[in-house]
Amino acid sequence: MAGGSGPHRHLRERLQRRHLLESSSFNEGGIYYHDGRIHEDFRHTYFTQYIKFDPSNTLQYFGEIEKPVSVSSLIPHGELADTRFYREWAEPQGLIDMVTVTLERSAVSAALFGVFRHVSQGPADDLIVRRIGLLAPHIRRAIFIGRAFDIKANEAATLAETLDGFSSSLFLVDRDAHIVHANAVAYRALDRRDLCRVTSGRLTFLDRAANNKFNAALGEFAGATSTSLPDDLLLTLEREDGEPFVAQILPLAFRNGRARNASSAIAVVYLQRAALKVDTAPTAIAKAYALTPTELRVLLAIVEIGGVPETAESLGIGEGTVKTHLRRVFAKTGATRQADLVRLVAVHSTPMGHRAQNPRPTQLPIARCADTMRVAGRAACS
Repeated sequence: MAGGSGPHRHLRERLQRRHLLESSSFNEGGIYYHDGRIHEDFRHTYFTQYIKFDPSNTLQYFGEIEKPVSVSSLIPHGELADTRFYREWAEPQGLIDMVTVTLERSAVSAALFGVFRHVSQGPADDLIVRRIGLLAPHIRRAIFIGRAFDIKANEAATLAETLDGFSSSLFLVDRDAHIVHANAVAYRALDRRDLCRVTSGRLTFLDRAANNKFNAALGEFAGATSTSLPDDLLLTLEREDGEPFVAQILPLAFRNGRARNASSAIAVVYLQRAALKVDTAPTAIAKAYALTPTELRVLLAIVEIGGVPETAESLGIGEGTVKTHLRRVFAKTGATRQADLVRLVAVHSTPMGHRAQNPRPTQLPIARCADTMRVAGRAACS
């Protein structure tokens, strides 16, 4: 796509591709690509000063998509030579003609591919016009492909920024536990190596039993579809200092018939402290399990304070009353011990949300990934 002439070569076309941005009007625009043969000063003055004087603009925009047209076929050279545009912009560069083809057009803008002709070459002939016509579909297709890549890149960047906004660790992993993406907090957790680490690119929990369950769940997720998702997995972990954590592993849904490759993320791993701020959980818990206000108070106190005596003292009620309400809480939630209640509150306190299919399940329910996270996961892995 070089231009100009040489003493022992045939003269070549001067090429310039002009792309008028869709947000711009016909009197404004910018160059998407050029071959460097038009000096920067002329490129700048064209769009800031001379574009409104270019007599070929209006005529070119009426051309058919992918059908090239030369300026000389639209405007007689004598008429063009009398214009300010030609005298001040085209003639000083030795330009005498241009073949343009419309690649895209809207009500207020157009994208053009243009080949300039130097005065030493003369006006464009039918052969040049025909050759540009053969190139036009390929150039147009390249624009669409490039735009698709840009859209995907923007989606991935938006997803990464969104995940970095989470205050807890979040990983996207494939069927073999390889980390496809991790947010900023997750990388800090990996650096600490007190709950999990990276082994040959794979997310590994230090608790061997928990890690075995994690990998088994990924195997189950790998065969799942958007209409038959397996249950989420909730792991209770503990650091060396005794601080409890909860790891929530959620399957990602894929569109029916959508093939997955080996590196596609199939699960979200959400890791957070079990010592939670429960102010966002009570309403969801009470609605999900039909708890009375007193039962909810007892549940939250057990989670935050500890045993029955401490809860009774904190709430100002008898230990027998606490035990009565606690038995009802166990019956309604399916929990059998205090650790199950901690997990229940952890589930409802995550930003993933709770997807309960039965308000009174026979077993402790496990959280489901919110629809927005499933959409984000699909965007990152498509």
